[in-house]
Amino acid sequence: MAFMRHPPRFLVVVALVVAALFGGRTTPAQGIQKVTAAGIQHILAAPLIEWPAGRKPTVRVVEYFDYNCPFCRRMVPTLRQLVAADPGVTVIFKDWPVLGPASVYAARCALAAGYQGKYQQAHDALLAGPRLGSDPQVLKVLGRAGLDVPRLERDLTAHAREIAKSLARNDAEARALELDGTPGLLVGSFLVPGVLDLKGLEQLVAESR
Repeated sequence: MAFMRHPPRFLVVVALVVAALFGGRTTPAQGIQKVTAAGIQHILAAPLIEWPAGRKPTVRVVEYFDYNCPFCRRMVPTLRQLVAADPGVTVIFKDWPVLGPASVYAARCALAAGYQGKYQQAHDALLAGPRLGSDPQVLKVLGRAGLDVPRLERDLTAHAREIAKSLARNDAEARALELDGTPGLLVGSFLVPGVLDLKGLEQLVAESR
């Protein structure tokens, strides 16, 4: 997990450890908690970036992530395997840039890409590319992925307030969930602070149903 320390808050998390889900194993179940219904309602109330589009999910996986987080990058193939194997699962992406200015700019650009209908394209390119160290590098990655960079830069300015509001909301949610860093996964109502393998995800999906 990539870490960012912050003061603890207890807004939506119920301290309920679900060790039984993993047959008595201590890892990763010891870090799993359950989120209240009110917390879930709040998290799913905002405009959402959901993938794959068009599904009617029975379980949603919410991911709080940073484009420069190596552990978030490790989760990409696992999440792809999960949604490919289970048509009742979707993933909601919550950009939560905590690893410096390049991460913040990448998240802003990804959200701006949504105004040209290419958030997912930007998301995939930024997670698949090299570690991001500068604004020009972010734009170069996105240009190579087929985004209209001049339009992206215009949208960054035109929609700056909406983008900032979305990132602030994600940050407030992550702090309310007491996440210490990325990735943070919410599978149904089960909160997993860190990386989870495919089997663990499938077990939590089954339990959520």
